[in-house]
Amino acid sequence: MLAGCRRALPAALGRALRGQAVGSGRRPVSTSWCPVGAAFDAKQQQQLRGSAAGRETGLFGVPELSCPEGFQEAQDKALQESEQLVQKACSTPPGPETVMIFDQLSDALCRVADLADFVKIAHPEFAFREAAEEACRNIGTVVEKLNTDVELCQSLRRLLADEIVMSSLDPETRRVAELFMCDFEISGIHLDEEKRKKAVNLNVRILDLCNEFLTGTHLPNKISKHVLPEHIRYNFTAEGNFLQVAGLHADCPDDLVREAAYKIFLYPNAEQLNCLEELLTSRNSLAQLVGYDTFADRALQGTMAKNPETVRQFLEKLSDQLAKRTQKDFEMMTKMKMKLNPQNSKLMPWDHPYYSGALRAERYNIDPGLYCPFFSLGACMEGLNSLFSRLLGISLYAEQTQRGEIWSEDVRKLAVVHETEGLLGYIYCDFFQRPDKPHQDCHFTVRGGRLKENREYQLPVVVLMLSLPRSTRGAPTLLNPGMMENLFHEMGHAMHSMLGRTRYQHVTGTRCPTDFAEVPSILMEYFANDYRVVNQFARHYKTGQPLPKNMVSRLCESKKVCAAADMQLQVFYAALDQIYHGKHPLKKSTTEILKETQEKIYGLPYVPNTAWQLRFSHLVGYGAKYYSYLMSRAVASMVWKQCFAQDPFDRAMGERYRREMLAHGGGKEPILMVQGMLQKSPSVEDFVDALVSDLDHDFETFITDS
Repeated sequence: MLAGCRRALPAALGRALRGQAVGSGRRPVSTSWCPVGAAFDAKQQQQLRGSAAGRETGLFGVPELSCPEGFQEAQDKALQESEQLVQKACSTPPGPETVMIFDQLSDALCRVADLADFVKIAHPEFAFREAAEEACRNIGTVVEKLNTDVELCQSLRRLLADEIVMSSLDPETRRVAELFMCDFEISGIHLDEEKRKKAVNLNVRILDLCNEFLTGTHLPNKISKHVLPEHIRYNFTAEGNFLQVAGLHADCPDDLVREAAYKIFLYPNAEQLNCLEELLTSRNSLAQLVGYDTFADRALQGTMAKNPETVRQFLEKLSDQLAKRTQKDFEMMTKMKMKLNPQNSKLMPWDHPYYSGALRAERYNIDPGLYCPFFSLGACMEGLNSLFSRLLGISLYAEQTQRGEIWSEDVRKLAVVHETEGLLGYIYCDFFQRPDKPHQDCHFTVRGGRLKENREYQLPVVVLMLSLPRSTRGAPTLLNPGMMENLFHEMGHAMHSMLGRTRYQHVTGTRCPTDFAEVPSILMEYFANDYRVVNQFARHYKTGQPLPKNMVSRLCESKKVCAAADMQLQVFYAALDQIYHGKHPLKKSTTEILKETQEKIYGLPYVPNTAWQLRFSHLVGYGAKYYSYLMSRAVASMVWKQCFAQDPFDRAMGERYRREMLAHGGGKEPILMVQGMLQKSPSVEDFVDALVSDLDHDFETFITDS
């Protein structure tokens, strides 16, 4: 019935589907809006800080959430509303209203669960995080019970079995009804009562194991400081007689530091290993209990790939195409290491990120610091604003917040406004580093859009979370090229959320199959690497001088250096994920499988007494679906080359992109959306060719730079 609200990333009918206003018409323009670039300017920030005015409210304007205890109140309200909706669904005759009630039920639970999902990891106060986590668990448990509620399922079955009523429904309503039924089926609705209870218990246990595993992926490892040579100890945090290793130090120029960090940070933790093994076993048990051979078979229902066999073919064919290029990349890295460290020149896994970066810098004279002055945060936001305006008729405005609405004073609230349709929704920008904030770039759906019972449209609300440095007294926040690209990527998710204006929140925005959900965000990376786009906003924050074209060209071409090896690494991760979620019992331990897969697919040797899989946090949110990044990149590449490479500001093409790919959310099969945009149905070979062709160098750049 409910797919766990399908949160962090982690369509419309009639006029909405065509990108026109839904419900009560255009939203009025607010007088409290100001230009988006100014909101991220250092001086303007100080003015906005004091501008939170009006009455006190709660987080995201939810009155109950002015204190941690409010989560209990919000949860109780949602559960009370859901009980009433369950009764209503069971007593309503088959018809379109059945789907509407199911969606209201989904919305009532997701409004709390989605919001709590963000707060539990990002709020600076422990009490808020703890209350949000409890709410997540409680709502999640209710969702799993509803997914095995026989009477509730029967009300939907009656609708699906009524051919006359079903034929009268519009395509989106039919698909949403089928998706709700799919949620029932993959939860084991067809089982007897005892097995249904077992399925619920397994689901709840899996939720707990996911949280436990995710926490463990980020925990540092400690080692006695006397074990490490004295001259490298300063690279790690001291804690008494111990050193704390909290990451791989992949960019450190000292080979010994990278080697030490790799071996210590990836040293196996017995508790984490047991947690992973129980998680994989529980997922497999659940899948088999509800009628699937493997967890991967269950997880890939409704995706572009459709089944594990297609994923296997995709990864194998891509790996074969990459093999020779990857070997050349490793040879280049080995030569570079030999030059810098002749005593120990064997290429190891901790060398790949550093030496590929060193090769890029040497070959194209790339120093990220030279780019930062041209990428102030305010300028980048204005660049996005300009792009969206020209491509989609959309503008971003900063809006003042009320007291209590935001969780940190440097969070900015953006109103997303269409030139004819008015206000489309809100984006909260949580961009800056702070203590205890996760160092990850994410998009969170806080509230999904939907057409409400009174015909008004419930505006979507999302959060974009980045880890940018704060401004200094002498300079605004300056982004390096990687940060700028990440900003564009996450804003791609946000636009999908704003423009996926479906009638039903169950399929709104990014609530779509994972291997399609990454397409809009990855497509934005192509815009971020096009000089015609970058030239619109990249100005030196002091002099106003534009970023020279040859610097952009060199930067783009530098990303192709060792890109085959980088992609092969992603193929390895995706293949490992498929094996872990494939046939059980696994033939070997997770570490032995890691060793075997790494040496077969990636090529660099496994390091004894390491267990990288225990740091593979994507096994939680992307279990059996890590391939999605590669497949989405292939689709984005095809869309870019066919539709936007000639003119990245083509408004007609922007409208087509909205109409064919963004507007449907998850309300249409993903492959049909891709077909609508590309006017063809891509094959596995097409996906592979698109990815490999992106690795080819642009010879025009060589000519102009030589």
